[in-house]
Amino acid sequence: MLTKWDSAFSKNDIRGVYGKDITEELYYFVGKSYIKYILTLSNKNVNDLWITVCRDARNHSLSLSESLIKGIISTGANVVDLGLAPTPIGYYSNVVGVNIEENCDEIDGALIVTASHNPSQYNGLKMTYNGLLLDEKPIQELLKIVAEVSKTVSLPDALGKVVKYDLIPDYTDVMKLKFGKIGSGLKIVVDSANGTGGVVAPNLYRALGCEVIELYSNPDGAFPNHHPNPSDEKTLDDIKNAVVKNHADFGIAFDGDSDRIGIIDSQGNSMTGDKLLLIYALDIIEKYKGSGTLPKVVSEVKCSQVLFDTINNCGGEAIMCKTGHGFIKAKMKEINAVLGGEMSGHVFFKDKYYGFDDAVYAGCRMIEIVSKHKQQNNSFKVEELLAPFNKIFSSQEVRLSCPNELKKQVLEQFEQKLNNNSNMFSAKIKDIITLDGMRIVFDGGFALIRQSNTEPVFTLRFEAKTKAQCEKFENVMVSTVEEIVNNCKAIVH
Repeated sequence: MLTKWDSAFSKNDIRGVYGKDITEELYYFVGKSYIKYILTLSNKNVNDLWITVCRDARNHSLSLSESLIKGIISTGANVVDLGLAPTPIGYYSNVVGVNIEENCDEIDGALIVTASHNPSQYNGLKMTYNGLLLDEKPIQELLKIVAEVSKTVSLPDALGKVVKYDLIPDYTDVMKLKFGKIGSGLKIVVDSANGTGGVVAPNLYRALGCEVIELYSNPDGAFPNHHPNPSDEKTLDDIKNAVVKNHADFGIAFDGDSDRIGIIDSQGNSMTGDKLLLIYALDIIEKYKGSGTLPKVVSEVKCSQVLFDTINNCGGEAIMCKTGHGFIKAKMKEINAVLGGEMSGHVFFKDKYYGFDDAVYAGCRMIEIVSKHKQQNNSFKVEELLAPFNKIFSSQEVRLSCPNELKKQVLEQFEQKLNNNSNMFSAKIKDIITLDGMRIVFDGGFALIRQSNTEPVFTLRFEAKTKAQCEKFENVMVSTVEEIVNNCKAIVH
């Protein structure tokens, strides 16, 4: 153990329960340590560094943000405090910059106080440098620096500057220029889940010409109406009902920090992330036809095989990647992909945008797509674009509780059981992909188990040619994994 906060440092961010894993003391030391870390990568003097800080609506995000800023400026580096704003606004600031009068040529990095979709007792921190998200290796480097810095008590260097700036109006103006009145004639429902989306999206979509019906736009860290997670079906009852009741074209649901999007079709049905990504991918691929370029799309191991096959058959190139927004962004940069996304609703547009996950922008692109089709056929429904999925059956994401310290052992024992009984699923195994957990591939389907990067659970997903076979895959894996988890727990105790 390096520090008492080790458990908060995960693969893609800092995340944990406030008051236990996450404290103001930790954020002060992270602020100092982050500057120390990026100075090893930069040729700038510390006094020339500018970092943006923004936060979500959680009740403890303000105090954590204040401690983080104190840590940053104690090194002599400078801060632009963006206040309460969506995570994508933080990313945007690191790519586009901010219009302040100070001697600030560019933003070197962004720090975003948020626990995204987690319950209200959680908080966390997403970090970028030079436009890229810090992932597993730099986060572990940062932990080592925190361990060093937190052992010493030193007087602050010459304090850096703090400038408050609201970037949301600038962002909104840019989106209005990009999309114009593309939403004219559309009626949409927007559920911000009392997160950060409500401070940007409803007004922006109205400016694009949409009729907008708002749900829970007021930021409230207690999330009084429902959990801010659009990939959880239980959180979508209100928006589904509102879409149907108001005869809306579709609905847009955000998570707590607005980097993930959920789409509800005109019949009140939610779309999984792979279905959503296919809609975006086919729209982009259409633009490349005849150009001689094969547009590349990155997605993750949890997604339907239909997504990968349809993209490949329609003139694109689909690449499978580990789950996690950091991994997908890095893969996109490596292969120069135009689009990426995952089941949870993170969508990354490099086509006409900057490659980071921005659910508000993704909403603009969906408005654009639906509007384009409605101009050709006024009775068009967004669900018509999902025909490739009609021939398969896919499960919802299944989540099985497992203590983090047992995950590796459980996965190894499951693999051993499968090796000893290759007919466990009563279907011939074509391939086993171990890119991220295990994706066991059958003819026309798969069974997947992988470790969550952010919570003490396994995530499972299943697909088959028939509903009965899909349920068979699910029942076999769930019962097997639950038995292994219980046995491992019994041995530990």
